[in-house]
Amino acid sequence: MSAQSPSAIELEFARRYDQEHARVCLQSRPHGLGRRLTFWRDEQLVRNALKVAGEPGLVLDVVCGAGRYWPVLAEHANRVILASNPSRDMLNHAQTHHPQKLLERIKTFQSSAFAIDLSANAVDCIFCMQLFQHIDSAEHRLAMLKEFHRVSRDTVIVAVRIDAHFKLRRRGAEAAQPRQLPGKAEIEAQFLQVGLRLLSHQDFLPGCARMRVYVLRKTR
Repeated sequence: MSAQSPSAIELEFARRYDQEHARVCLQSRPHGLGRRLTFWRDEQLVRNALKVAGEPGLVLDVVCGAGRYWPVLAEHANRVILASNPSRDMLNHAQTHHPQKLLERIKTFQSSAFAIDLSANAVDCIFCMQLFQHIDSAEHRLAMLKEFHRVSRDTVIVAVRIDAHFKLRRRGAEAAQPRQLPGKAEIEAQFLQVGLRLLSHQDFLPGCARMRVYVLRKTR
């Protein structure tokens, strides 16, 4: 993936996301105990991150997909929510997944995560729970972080997949071609490099899980 351009990365992610979304279409609550627990834990991580970020009033959900996190973002009654996605079709599709009362709180627009169509310091908080954790190239992670730094006036909430001390069992093509995940030190050094200071982090499963949610604050 590192040889791909940023636009190609987004298109590939959108293709894989669309396939997964078609297989298990987003619901208000997923079926199956495992999925319900995952959904509950994801929501808990987001609520905690927003609290650490000071309950920002203007949030941009970058690469929002079908709006999985919109109901949680909208729990704060006074919060204004912007949502961007590189795929106009996905933005249109997201409108079918949520009640009209919620959709009235969301302003969507088509945009790349590497070149967000907003001015500098446009929002209180950048929120990215999906695309960033699938970026393998350090160069592309830095490019995206610099754009987050430009558009946010205060905080960034981002989910990251990091290397761990254990190996997960994988199936199919993923097992044949395992991803080279960045280490914690590498990721956190990149945050500092672009001017983002670590406020907190949470692991999906404390102490062992690869998915980690960081809350960052601009330092310059």
